[in-house]
Amino acid sequence: MQRMSILWDAARKLIRNPYQSRRPKDVRIGLALGGGFARGIAHIGVLRALEQHKVPIHAVAGVSSGSVVAAAYASGASPDSIQNVALAMKLRDVARFTLSRLGFAGTDRMVQFLGRLLKTSRFEDMRIPLAVVATDLNSGKPVVFQDRGDVHLPIRASCAYPGLFLPIEHGGRCLVDGFVSMEVPAAPLLRMGCTHVIAVNIPSPADCKDFGHMFSVIGRCFQILGTRTEPEWRSQSAVVITPAVEELDWDSFASAKIMIERGEQAANAAMPAIRQLLEPGVAVRKVQAAVRLADA
Repeated sequence: MQRMSILWDAARKLIRNPYQSRRPKDVRIGLALGGGFARGIAHIGVLRALEQHKVPIHAVAGVSSGSVVAAAYASGASPDSIQNVALAMKLRDVARFTLSRLGFAGTDRMVQFLGRLLKTSRFEDMRIPLAVVATDLNSGKPVVFQDRGDVHLPIRASCAYPGLFLPIEHGGRCLVDGFVSMEVPAAPLLRMGCTHVIAVNIPSPADCKDFGHMFSVIGRCFQILGTRTEPEWRSQSAVVITPAVEELDWDSFASAKIMIERGEQAANAAMPAIRQLLEPGVAVRKVQAAVRLADA
């Protein structure tokens, strides 16, 4: 009877967290893709390097442009197929300009764009577990979408850059860019049972002295905000990859090939540290403290 009780308790814990490994000693790698608008195309190069080096990814999470690449990869799209779409991408593929007090463009065109990019449009059908992070404009807190449901709306919300894109109304909440509340989504991956997080940070320009338009002002505000949240996600990450794309413009879709190359270079440079996570006998990093921080 006591043995049955122990087994039942273990089963209930597994049901509450379906991503948790049955053996705690197992290494489970989560990939967190940060935002960066067009500069987020560099994520594709990171994915290519990870696949070339056969680094297993057990779950992936994304904010803003990182959510697009994360969803494509989780759905089963290869880095090459994602690159083919990115090389031909233009702003009008995801934005329909309109007159509104809340923004200059809607994201309804993104549904058709995602239809070409993703292999499936539902969380439960993803090849690997996926989390997409948006921000509740009222509470200021992150909203994490995962497990079930359509992915199009969460991605549109996660990419709703304030001032440019209209917010997304969903479930009584007003949702905007996930970057506002979570620069790099390491925390959701820890909650999903990952033992180690590889974070991909898309850098902004080191400084900005020419505020020639409103988006340069908004972008600088995001950069300042990011410096305040950076210690949190870094403390939750085992390896941080930072592609050298900071000098490229926020809408530099024409530089997609350069960004992909630099993403691959940065991931290759980080590969010795990543391989250490996968070495047999290496103790798995304790994540309880990080999870408590993520839940705070």
